Amino acid sequence: MEHEYEKNTGVVIAQTLGDRNPLHTPGMIAYQHGPFCWGKDAEEAVHNAVVLEEVARMAWLACTLNHHLRALDSALQHKHFNRKHGPNAYYGQK
Repeated sequence: MEHEYEKNTGVVIAQTLGDRNPLHTPGMIAYQHGPFCWGKDAEEAVHNAVVLEEVARMAWLACTLNHHLRALDSALQHKHFNRKHGPNAYYGQK
């Protein structure tokens, strides 16, 4: 229903995040909508929005240059995330 648009958008965001820490995924682009970003405060949320826009721009450019690009393998995504943010993080700041 149209009067539940905002609620349903929030439900989709919450479902997409699942059990993940929302501060580890501080933004997303909703299909046929646009970006949503958050952070521990307004300044961090704005920073995350700027980063998301730049990452989206880089992805668009990459796909424009190479139509055969594929998504990064899930295991490799988890490896990169966990080495910096996981319980046994060893790379970058903790």
